[in-house]
Amino acid sequence: MSFALYIVGYVILIVGLALGAYYMHVPAHWVGVGVLVLIGIGVASGVAKTRQKDPS
Repeated sequence: MSFALYIVGYVILIVGLALGAYYMHVPAHWVGVGVLVLIGIGVASGVAKTRQKDPS
């Protein structure tokens, strides 16, 4: 799988969770913190899953 596909999936997940938190009246600064944490997790896991193995 490609890195771009992982990022698109995580963006959809983050938008859905942020909207859900907004509709539950979670304070905006906590929604922002959650979004930043999820972006970091998404990039780290995307890089780990799509990383090419180094040739021996």
